[in-house]
Amino acid sequence: MSKKLGKKIAPAPMPGEINVVDLVDNYFSAYNSARLREICQLLSQDVLKEGVTVGVSLSGAMTPAGFGVSILAPLIRNGFIDFMISTGANLYHDIHYGLGFELFSSTPFVDDVQLREQGTIRIYDIVFGYDVLLETDAFIRKVLQAEVFQKRMGTAEFHYLLGKYVREVEKQVGVKHSCLLATAYECGVPIYTSSPGDSSIGMNVAALALEGSQLLIDPSIDVNETAAIAYTARESGIPGVEGESAAIMIGGGSPKNFLLQTQPQLHEVLGLEERGHDYFVQITDARPDTGGLSGATPSEAVSWGKVDPEELPNTIVCYTDSTIALPVITAYVMNKCQPRELKRLYDRRDEITEKLRSDYLAAKSRPTEEIPAAMAESTAEPSVATYPCGRVIPQ
Repeated sequence: MSKKLGKKIAPAPMPGEINVVDLVDNYFSAYNSARLREICQLLSQDVLKEGVTVGVSLSGAMTPAGFGVSILAPLIRNGFIDFMISTGANLYHDIHYGLGFELFSSTPFVDDVQLREQGTIRIYDIVFGYDVLLETDAFIRKVLQAEVFQKRMGTAEFHYLLGKYVREVEKQVGVKHSCLLATAYECGVPIYTSSPGDSSIGMNVAALALEGSQLLIDPSIDVNETAAIAYTARESGIPGVEGESAAIMIGGGSPKNFLLQTQPQLHEVLGLEERGHDYFVQITDARPDTGGLSGATPSEAVSWGKVDPEELPNTIVCYTDSTIALPVITAYVMNKCQPRELKRLYDRRDEITEKLRSDYLAAKSRPTEEIPAAMAESTAEPSVATYPCGRVIPQ
């Protein structure tokens, strides 16, 4: 049999003591364990290097399990996450830890009617008091009444300001390890929410609107900023090094699409470059055959222009529980990779969005390409395919 088919499986008894790198490299030999090994190796060897802009999408109840503090915050501090797209719920439950509230590991086999009578909330096998929700809501409403919030803004600015207030509370109450929002604030990592009304944070924003709050979350700002991040990712700032873009998806849903749609926004809508992300990594438990985005494969994303077709070898999907995969991946890359310099993309939002705007307007104002002769000679009015910006699509 040809040796080119793959790496020989050479099983050896597992030692009594083993580090995470040896465990993954030598014992994750097949099926989804092998895909997890491939993700770890791709990230450590190719993605988490200088010149790659790393975007992470987050769905599923990860922060209630403490992963905002234990996993995502360390990745941010080490420069391994440059921007994020998250469900609002993950950011809301992350705030519980920043405010010093307590959540508990329990069991899913409980009486939920009894829990309701006791004022206890359950997220599968995580439980906490109903007062945690009420006090978190009260904190959010109080903060959002500040003058700095009384304007139109995108979710990156909204979360940055919210993270600033959470960080101050962490200092006051003596929280030992910062939560995701507070860490992102300190490190200048923008966090976007694809559906800002779909969480308790959004519910409190809506409640304040009934009281006359001038806060307005504008999703168009987010669409343009994230597209600008993907657009300027091609410029690494390192002499002789071409910039690359990586999409790492924890779960699927709306955050996954919001991260991937940055590329169609550039070429389909704005008529700029068509390239696609260079790296596509996803942890999911969703099947592709139901037609849902959460299970959609990298090759399918190629048809949309979301992934560079020449980079399909750099696309990996592992079908497993994110709460299993993410700690393993994080331990592996923290062991193998040197910290990267923080890109602080939050601080550069205006600069890169202005570049996107100027290039878009320049492309839109270019002379229309010559209409093909066969169309020009037709007696019927020619129908020429154009981008939404008005430029003719090259044939």
